[in-house]
Amino acid sequence: MTPGSAAILLRPVGALYGLVMSLRNRLYDRGFFKSWRSPIPVVSVGNITTGGTGKTPLVDWIVKFYAASGVSAAIVSRGYGRRTKGVQLVSDGPRLLLVGSRDAGDETAMLAVRNPGTIVIVAEQRVEGVQFLMRQFAGRLPGVIVLDDAFQHRKIVRDLDIVVVNAGAPQEIDAMLPAGRLREPLRGLNRADLIILSKITDETKAAPLLARLKRFGKPLLRSRIKPGKLVKVDGTESGAIEPSLKALAFAGIGAPAGFLHSLEEAGISVMATKFFRDHEPYTEATIRSIIAESKRQGLVPVTTEKDWFRIADDPQLAAVLAEAGCRYLAIEPEFIDGAEILKSTLLSILAR
Repeated sequence: MTPGSAAILLRPVGALYGLVMSLRNRLYDRGFFKSWRSPIPVVSVGNITTGGTGKTPLVDWIVKFYAASGVSAAIVSRGYGRRTKGVQLVSDGPRLLLVGSRDAGDETAMLAVRNPGTIVIVAEQRVEGVQFLMRQFAGRLPGVIVLDDAFQHRKIVRDLDIVVVNAGAPQEIDAMLPAGRLREPLRGLNRADLIILSKITDETKAAPLLARLKRFGKPLLRSRIKPGKLVKVDGTESGAIEPSLKALAFAGIGAPAGFLHSLEEAGISVMATKFFRDHEPYTEATIRSIIAESKRQGLVPVTTEKDWFRIADDPQLAAVLAEAGCRYLAIEPEFIDGAEILKSTLLSILAR
C-alpha cells in the first residue's frame, strides 16, 4: 500500500477526529467547558499541526526577549517524551533539578539549559503546572508565563495565543490526523492572536500558504531559521565552519528538511543522512551504526541541538559520539517582518 492510498483510507478517521475537535472547541467557546485564568499573564506558543514548525526556538526567543526587557518569564511545558508523570520542577531558576530529557523531555531540557535563571516546569495539565508555580514560588513570582505547545490545551486562559505554521510543508494543513498532520480543523486559527509562518526558505514557494493564512485576518509574521554555532558535543565550539567539512546529518525531528537547509546555509556539505521518528529514543546500536557509516565515508556526524539533548541523557552514548567528533548545530528564529509587532504585543499583555 502506497502512502497516498493509506492517507485516503485514513481520511474518514480524520474526518471523525476533526468533528470531535470541533465539538470540543465549540463547548469551550460557549462556556460549557470552563477555562481557568492565571493571575499572571500567559503567552501560549503552539501548533495547529504535529511537530516540526520551529515552535521551541520561538519559545527560547520569547523568554530571552522578556529577560532583555527586564521581565522574568517562567516556562510551563508538557515535556513530551519524558518518563516522569505529573508536575515536575525542571529548574527553580538558580538550579537545574531535572537535567536529562528522559525526566524533562528533550525540548524542555534544552530550554532550561539555554535559559539559566528561568523557572521551568513540566506538567501534562498546564493548569496544575501554573498552580504549582503559584504555590512554590509565591515569594518570587515571574512577570509572565510562557506555555510551550499549548494551542489545543484550552483548560487555561491565555493572554496571547501564538500559532506557528511550517512554510516548508504546506501540505500538512490539508488533512486531519491520522491521514494528515492537522491537530484540529484549520478554522481553529480563528482563536489565534498572532500567526507566524516559519522556516521560510523560498518566499515564492511560501506565497500560496501565506495567502491562505491571511484569510484569517490575524497579524501574520514571517520568519526563517538562522543557523547558529556549530558545537562539538564534547562542549567546545567548533568556531568557523571549515569549507571542507562534509557531514553525515542525523536527527529524529518532525521536519528534517529544515535541518538540512540550515546545515547547507551554514556552509556544511551534507553527503549522507539518517533520519528517525520525531522524539525517537536513540539506542547504542543506532549510534554505533551512525558512527560506523560516518567513518566508512570519511564524514563528520552532525545532529540538531534537540537531538543532542536526547542523546546526552545516556553518558555512554554521549561519550561515544564525543570521541567520534560529533557536532550539533544551534539555531534561532530570524524575522523577515513583524518582529516589532511581536515585541510590542508581548509587552502589551503585561499591563493586565
